Amino acid sequence: MIRVKDICKSYGDLGVLNGVNLTVKSGETVSIVGASGAGKTTLLQIIGTLDKADSGEIEIDNTALHTLNDKHLSTFRNESVGFVFQFHNLLSEFNALENVCLPAFIKGVPKAEAEKRAQELLLMLNLKDRSHHKPNELSGGEQQRVAVARALINKPAVLLADEPSGNLDSKNAEQLHDILLNINKETEHACIIVTHNSELANMADRKLTMVDGTII
Repeated sequence: MIRVKDICKSYGDLGVLNGVNLTVKSGETVSIVGASGAGKTTLLQIIGTLDKADSGEIEIDNTALHTLNDKHLSTFRNESVGFVFQFHNLLSEFNALENVCLPAFIKGVPKAEAEKRAQELLLMLNLKDRSHHKPNELSGGEQQRVAVARALINKPAVLLADEPSGNLDSKNAEQLHDILLNINKETEHACIIVTHNSELANMADRKLTMVDGTII
């Protein structure tokens, strides 16, 4: 589902990624650990098309990303890649249901169909009774679960999570970890999780370590 070949990235004289190679199968969860500055987040952003590599190739769901122009890349990102970040990045003026629906609306999904899918996700994430609450009316754990639902609304081929529980207390973090792993078993997307949380890292099918811009 994900194929990363010889990815390199530098910022000025600073080499961040030095020939990274990685494959992730459909239904597989891979965690990536390593010290700060090892290149984990940069790799995730490049895989997710939020940044571009200096060289190398990435293929997701049989689509070679380097062949897409900016418009097609934006469409591909919205429809095929789900993101979960350390901070939920929910829009404060919209309630939970509306936040979850946004990527579907951008895709052009009819309102009724998008809301039905969003309600199903919120139910699955134990948020049925919170769908009409705005982010400031939700707990940190609830906000992050809404963000997970938003990432899954378009049934993406891949789910990318960058320190998804880094802003949560231990109880909410543990709950989120179970959700991420169980959802992946049900939907069979490919999942990459960058984390400093050893418990979450060890729950993945594979745990990889990055050192100085290379997976070892």
